[in-house]
Amino acid sequence: MRYIARALEKTLRRASRSFPAVVLTGPRRAGKTSLLRHLFPAARYYLLEDPDVIARLRADPRSFLDEIRGPAILDEIQNVPEVFSYVRTRIDAAPRRVGRWILTGSQDAPLMQKVSESLAGRASVLQLMPFSARETSKVSLLRGGYPEVLARPGAASLWFSAYLQTYLERDVRAVTAVRDLATFRRFLALLASRHGQILNKSDLAGPLGVSVPTITQWLGVLETTAQVLVVPPFYENLGKRLVKSPRVYIADSGLACHLLGIESAAELARSPFAGAIFEGFVAAEIAKHQTNQGGRRELYYFRDEQGLEVDFVVPRKGGGLSLVECKATRTVLPAMATPMVRLMAAVKAKRSRGQVRAFLVHSPGRNGVSTRALVPGVQALPWTELVDQL
Repeated sequence: MRYIARALEKTLRRASRSFPAVVLTGPRRAGKTSLLRHLFPAARYYLLEDPDVIARLRADPRSFLDEIRGPAILDEIQNVPEVFSYVRTRIDAAPRRVGRWILTGSQDAPLMQKVSESLAGRASVLQLMPFSARETSKVSLLRGGYPEVLARPGAASLWFSAYLQTYLERDVRAVTAVRDLATFRRFLALLASRHGQILNKSDLAGPLGVSVPTITQWLGVLETTAQVLVVPPFYENLGKRLVKSPRVYIADSGLACHLLGIESAAELARSPFAGAIFEGFVAAEIAKHQTNQGGRRELYYFRDEQGLEVDFVVPRKGGGLSLVECKATRTVLPAMATPMVRLMAAVKAKRSRGQVRAFLVHSPGRNGVSTRALVPGVQALPWTELVDQL
């Protein structure tokens, strides 16, 4: 597959010109290595999964790092976390020398702990997710955005099966001591069947015969390795009693379809999960847009105990908000905007700052219908145009 430009490139270049070190995290096989080797072709590259490289680095880390004269990419650094302190020593010896150390890792939480301990103030931390629809038109609800799936869509099922096996055997065991991998695999399938629903840990624990603390731990593993999107509720005081549990989505729609046994576009269109997969796909596109800009992920949902519900609430610059409702249809009706209209009224009554905008996001029409007003204050637009409005 030829190299496809990534939306994170501009942010990554800026970070490398401003910080001694750049740390790039994200799920395994999202394209971190390809991106870095394309952007920094002159940098020395070291894969810290190679047994020989790991042995040399652990035997004599000072000599190993002293041999590196120019910029260096240390790939999958979570495998040798002790190297952080040695990198910090070299940064402190030449604090004005920027862009020398480029580090990658597939496990956010353990990696971030080492960064906060060793490289605080010395490194820019960025996240690369699988391809977004803005980066390539090959991204779809059925296939998701992993580069290797987009390169060989006919082998998607085989790739996802292998990916899950690798993920279970390597990343899960590296993060925590999951003893029963067969039950963990069943947990993944069960979680996919709850895709986009409000999290109920007891509902997940019961069918698997495990405890709620175990479910909490396993969800932490999935979030740590960027396999799920956990969307918290919007907590702003609007004079309403709000639901407080988060929603959970499988982060890649292609992986969600695989876990649900959906193998074709026709099956997806008929599936009872079509709406939830579309919603999760939109959530992932929003999250990718935010992280590609170098910002933190800010994505919420709204639901009160009276049943008023809006799929996503996205903060905007200047204190504004974007409300997003997702409908997996090409036909949009004014009644679909009612929840957002009600929430907009509640928000405007309680806030004195920032503009509130509302979007009903739907499947693209075949004739390319452009953005249009649906009801006063609400625009209907295809999901392909959403991130341009945020």
